[in-house]
Amino acid sequence: MNRVEKALMHALFVHLHHNIDQAIDFGIFEKLNREVSKMWPDHLLVGPDANDDAAVFRLPEEGVTMVAKMESHCSPCVPRPYDGAATGAGGAMRDVVAMGARPLFLLDFIGTRPLDEEVVVGACGFDGECTCGDCEVMTSGDRVNLLVSGIRDMCRTMDVFVVGGGLSTSFSDIVPAVVVAVIGKLVTEEPLTKPAKTAGNQVILIGETADDGNDTLYRAGLVDEMRPAVALFDQERRTMDAALAAMKTGKIRACSDLGAAGIGAGVSESVRFGGLGAQIDLAKVPTVRDDLTPEEILICETQARMMFQVAPVDVKEILEVLTEMKVPAAVIGEITEAEEAVFHYEGSEIARIPNVPDTKILERLGG
Repeated sequence: MNRVEKALMHALFVHLHHNIDQAIDFGIFEKLNREVSKMWPDHLLVGPDANDDAAVFRLPEEGVTMVAKMESHCSPCVPRPYDGAATGAGGAMRDVVAMGARPLFLLDFIGTRPLDEEVVVGACGFDGECTCGDCEVMTSGDRVNLLVSGIRDMCRTMDVFVVGGGLSTSFSDIVPAVVVAVIGKLVTEEPLTKPAKTAGNQVILIGETADDGNDTLYRAGLVDEMRPAVALFDQERRTMDAALAAMKTGKIRACSDLGAAGIGAGVSESVRFGGLGAQIDLAKVPTVRDDLTPEEILICETQARMMFQVAPVDVKEILEVLTEMKVPAAVIGEITEAEEAVFHYEGSEIARIPNVPDTKILERLGG
């Protein structure tokens, strides 16, 4: 198990970001939803037990299908409050888009220390004291203004209403609570889902990859400093518009937002939940620069990216739509029968992630 496999497998199978069911019993929600469905049958289409990007539900009597996602982005808001809050909002919007919906409404919640207390913003923020000389000391209230500005600017770019939210100043932790909920309307005939569907389908990546967003490496203890992803406002809007245009063709077989752990998690979770595998050529990924390492391409969390799976016969049509919408896109691999995701770069294997890791590997990762 090499360094990047360790980081990716830790994220996929140990860290609670990808394994909420280790802390919360989803069975109680499944039972509740079954009971409520007796009154509202066939209205919950994708619930919390589906391991998908967002929830999908049909409004009673109206027949309108809606998509909703709630997401926290707390730790990135310590070193980069503005970008952390903006990418939290943008990431939740992409989750909604990934199901085939256009984001429309956002609610946010911020929890922080009393507004007059000082906080450290920068690389030393988690320590509570700056030793690098590059951090900024500000009041908690000033930091709240940055958080709100990041959310506002992302909503302005994406033409999404802010319809409500909440604020608490009773938090004592260094890390603020930054939570957003996004609601959108389905624009495809049926919801799209994350699990891989058919071996042979081609994997298309939308958007360019950079080296920002090393949260997965940080959480695995492999780097000392968290460098959260940078907010990409204009690119985020272009990616949303292009993705929705491609989805309206009816040719997308599976879709996923690329967030935490980047391409590595997006591919691995899709094939894991679909009971299939994938072969991915990282050298085909559109990148911002030519000097990115294969490991950075695999695991970075650059924003404004989506992943489609398309039947080979439909690839040309989808790429033409994306080109017309002026977003970078490329075929980077295909779905296979094997129950593992294998990532290559110029003939060398970079990582091999099984759908079900050996128990000894999980023990070594702390699972």
